[in-house]
Amino acid sequence: MQNSDAAQKKNILKTQVAIIGGGQSGLTLAAILGRHGINVICVDRDPPALHQSENFDLRTTAISYGSSQVLKAAGVWDILLGDACAIKDIDILDSDSPVLLKFLIDDVQKDAFGWIINNRDMRIALQEEISKQDSVNHIAPDQATAFTAHDDYIEITLASGLTIQADLLVGADGRASFVRKHANIPTRKWPYNQRAVICTLAHEHPHNNVAIEHFKAEGPFAVLPMSDDQDGTYRSSLVWTEEYDGSRYADEHSLMALSDDEFNAELNKRFPKFYGHVRMISQRRAFPLGLEHAVDYIAPRLCLIADAAHGIHPIAGQGLNLGMRDIAALAEILVDAHDRGQDLGAEDLLESYQRKRRFDNMAMAAVTDALVKIFAVSFPPFRAARQLGLKAVDRINPVKRFFMKQAMGTSGLLPNLIKEDKE
Repeated sequence: MQNSDAAQKKNILKTQVAIIGGGQSGLTLAAILGRHGINVICVDRDPPALHQSENFDLRTTAISYGSSQVLKAAGVWDILLGDACAIKDIDILDSDSPVLLKFLIDDVQKDAFGWIINNRDMRIALQEEISKQDSVNHIAPDQATAFTAHDDYIEITLASGLTIQADLLVGADGRASFVRKHANIPTRKWPYNQRAVICTLAHEHPHNNVAIEHFKAEGPFAVLPMSDDQDGTYRSSLVWTEEYDGSRYADEHSLMALSDDEFNAELNKRFPKFYGHVRMISQRRAFPLGLEHAVDYIAPRLCLIADAAHGIHPIAGQGLNLGMRDIAALAEILVDAHDRGQDLGAEDLLESYQRKRRFDNMAMAAVTDALVKIFAVSFPPFRAARQLGLKAVDRINPVKRFFMKQAMGTSGLLPNLIKEDKE
């Protein structure tokens, strides 16, 4: 009996914070908390080697200035910056219009509006960071199968047979979040009948650090500047939105159904001429688009962050940046509570997190949803009025500065944590 009890205890791991989900959001939170001496277990269903493989995730992310500060608090920003490509200017177009709105970095006196980073590079840097931290235990591959909240801890059962007892459970496991579903937290959601086709492109002439957001009735056509390849090839990342309802007809007429030569021909029809000849140099991937927002971000000894709490349309490139603001708010609350010797799963802390993040997330969800619907209207008088509105924003400096500040994502930073990290 004693041997059985000893074996059972060996399968129980105790920690302060358990994070389910080992993508960019879960790893970033783990890294920040670990750097402040908080004991963390991060559980990822995929082996780390899979995340580091070249074809696992071809996507890039537009990291706003605000999110760069969060990654700095995680200890990885200086590493990522070496291969990142700065966004110095942003051109906004509508339908067949010329550039209607132009954001210039010189107008805000910063280094960049943001930076384009490969998702793969971010995961590798974060995995390496937490591997150096004694207070972070990265368990992968494994996944949660159940959890139960008790008065003074939450118990999580893993598929491997391990049990974790933690003060707090954080769901960072994406839109299909097991944590959210198992906690019976409902969501409000609807599809956009669109999907984003993404790939990496090579082009004849340099991009000059310009990002292009071209709004079309079927969805945005976004071109994001990337750093040059090792052989000096000029590169950009493409997010091409197409109408898609999941039907056989949609599949047959999708961009994904085109041959590489056909796809390249369509690219060159749509690309601004200053890029010169354009060609695809990676695989194509497609992702369905929709809006989903959790009714609550918290439950007893549990909270949700990033896509587990909210998924929005990529029309403004703010998906991961919203998640970074979640991480900023939660990390600051938890580090402060840890320094004060408080229970990290206390109800008042979780309620504070939800209050801080709900309005910002709901506002961005509403804005992106409205943009999708506004730019989908091709009725000529409405389109003309829309274009006049964009031109007006370009001419009214206070309004334009407001939108540039939003593009930089400077809310939700970690001023105290960053200050301590520098010291």
